[in-house]
Amino acid sequence: MARDQVDMTPIETRAELVAWFEAGIKPPSEFRLGTEHEKFAFTVADNRPVPYEGASSIRSLLEGLQRAMGWEPITESGNIIGLFDAAKGGAISLEPGGQFELSGAPVETVHQTCSELKEHLEQLKAIASPLGIGFLGLGMTPTWSRADMPMMPKGRYRIMTGYMPKVGRLGLDMMYRTCTVQTNLDFSSEADMVKKLRVALALQPVGTALFANSPFTEGKPNSFVSFRSEIWRDTDADRSGMLPWAFESGMGFERWVDYALDVPMYFVKRGDRYIDVAGRSFRDLMAGRLPELPGERPTISDWANHISTIFPEVRLKRYLEMRGSDCGAWRRLPALPAFWVGLLYDNDVLDEAWSLVKDWTTEERQKLRDDVPRLGFKATIRNRSLLELSRQTLGLAERGLKRRNRLDPNGRDETQYLAPLVQSVTRGITPAEELLEKYRGAWGGSVTPVYAECMY
Repeated sequence: MARDQVDMTPIETRAELVAWFEAGIKPPSEFRLGTEHEKFAFTVADNRPVPYEGASSIRSLLEGLQRAMGWEPITESGNIIGLFDAAKGGAISLEPGGQFELSGAPVETVHQTCSELKEHLEQLKAIASPLGIGFLGLGMTPTWSRADMPMMPKGRYRIMTGYMPKVGRLGLDMMYRTCTVQTNLDFSSEADMVKKLRVALALQPVGTALFANSPFTEGKPNSFVSFRSEIWRDTDADRSGMLPWAFESGMGFERWVDYALDVPMYFVKRGDRYIDVAGRSFRDLMAGRLPELPGERPTISDWANHISTIFPEVRLKRYLEMRGSDCGAWRRLPALPAFWVGLLYDNDVLDEAWSLVKDWTTEERQKLRDDVPRLGFKATIRNRSLLELSRQTLGLAERGLKRRNRLDPNGRDETQYLAPLVQSVTRGITPAEELLEKYRGAWGGSVTPVYAECMY
């Protein structure tokens, strides 16, 4: 989840909210990509969650990384809760249950993302190994219960923990027991943003199937290939989902602002203090009518933080975030930006992808999204399997990456990073089904070997 913003410029009009999004527009020559991924910290000796405090702890990890890397510490109420790379813009932050998130710096190529990931995991291992801590690349905790999970000392998470059970059955599981990988991409105009948003929303189930990697819950198969994706279906309907209105005429920055204004708030931050306004309206804050802050008007920070608490399958900030995929093996992490960059950063490929999905109905898009957590590649749309659709979209992504022609020092382009995805569609099974094969075979019906199998 996002690092809290600090910009106390007051906001007075709706037009200023629209302008905040418009400021994300860039010429294609300045397009960048960012990759974020979360992972579970666990104790290697007994495969348990890592607490925040103690000799072998999340705090120890962060302090060790801060000494080794020289990144600036992010603190809250005296507790270190993250690190920030002031030189490049990357950050390390904590999810509610201690999941470690790398928010990668904006970079020009997938090669750079791959290098960044390798360096991060090597640094992490150097600090974590002496502490007896490992990291797991899965979309959901395979054995831990909700009660097992520690809670990180972050004010926003305390507020969200109290609010989630009021609006869905599985929100706390989303917070404490899931991990994702996502990629962030730019747009060159409002129209470009709209087209990319629509294509990404329609094809997000493809991203879910290609990366589906959460088949176990509390030591047993859970009947899903991506239970993480299923969890989002019963988390908070006000702030998640497939955004059917984004496909209607008139879609643009103003329409997103109106949507965001209607999403209930979680908190307002003043200094280090989180003020619980869960369920309140940002419109009331704009009008100075928020009971908890009578007469106060919002700031840019309030708006940016509120936007970071909206969780649809694709999220608009000053860039677009692809949010539909489970975390997985490290070599699959660069595959996500490679897939979406190939589809969205080449105009001809983007047009082809739009032609592929533009006449799908709201109901068809929703059914595909609802079916994919359980069925994976076997889900269908218009009598086509998602496996067939995945092969087609991978072909488009490969063409887009070839035309980008961004080469590494060995002269190879970015299509190399699609290899794990090509392998999945060649076999016709998701990463989750690969794990289930091992569970039913070599693992002898035990989930425990997943910790060694999926450790970074």
